[in-house]
Amino acid sequence: MFFILKNIIYFLVVAICVLLSVAFFTVFERQTLGYIQRRQGPNIIGFFGILQAIADGLKLLLKESIFPKSSNLIIFILAPIFSFGLALSTWVVIPFGDGWAVADFNLGILYLLSISSLSVHSIIMAGWSSNSKYAFLGALRSAAQMVSYEIAMSITLMTVVLLVGSLNLNEVVIAQSNIWFMFPLFPMFIVFFICMLAETNRHPFDLPEAEAELVSGYNVEYSAMGFALFFLAEYSNIIMMASIITLLFFGGWHYFAFLSFLPNIFWLSIKILFFIFLFILVRATYPRYRYDQLMRLGWKIFLPISLAFFTMLASVWVLII
Repeated sequence: MFFILKNIIYFLVVAICVLLSVAFFTVFERQTLGYIQRRQGPNIIGFFGILQAIADGLKLLLKESIFPKSSNLIIFILAPIFSFGLALSTWVVIPFGDGWAVADFNLGILYLLSISSLSVHSIIMAGWSSNSKYAFLGALRSAAQMVSYEIAMSITLMTVVLLVGSLNLNEVVIAQSNIWFMFPLFPMFIVFFICMLAETNRHPFDLPEAEAELVSGYNVEYSAMGFALFFLAEYSNIIMMASIITLLFFGGWHYFAFLSFLPNIFWLSIKILFFIFLFILVRATYPRYRYDQLMRLGWKIFLPISLAFFTMLASVWVLII
């Protein structure tokens, strides 16, 4: 009983920290984009821009929720809740230190892949239940995009699993105590990073939310807290992806020898913040891909590259063993 209660409290603490991180992420993103594009915004307004995030949250909380008359009301309401719940559930297996995880079990990577696959359903639910052609087209685009890049991402994950011999994220980080996997698996690191952008529908792969074509994608009919839940899920997934690439390729909480006095959570947070900054930098730099370019990159370039690298690594590993 005590063990279950401890895990529940631990998960609630993690969930609150994730929600606060999303709020600060929005402020950091706006400030960074403001400086890069040399325009005024939250980078100069409010108390370091923090009041802007609070104002946005209050606005969405106090607005009236509008439900389309011809929509499937039950699925329409459940879709953002399902999306937000899946986004939070992925944090269960993330280790913030050696053994510091809500659920430190041996199938952590498989669990992440399963939750990632389920998140496609929430997007399809939102687009279909809205009974809007724009929302449905955005949902189909997003589902096709996520499924396409999940394949290359899964193969990339298997290369790490092949080296470690375990699906446990904690053991993956421990295996990088001597050398980070970014160096021996550098091509897979690049593939995984680009797949992260596509999987989270971020620039330059934000085709499901192409304003000029589909207004706002699968969530076009949502307002108030329905939209807020989708927003929280999207930004939580971005932080999650930054955490995963840190654990898989950047040594997780491992530190530099001359700065060993700093805690593990500090190093993990710094590395995650670095990848979040890369997300924002890509958004401010690159134009949006066309949809045919997006699919070509996923199926004709990343899939053969990841398959070839995995096959080569498996062959070398068999010869060594």
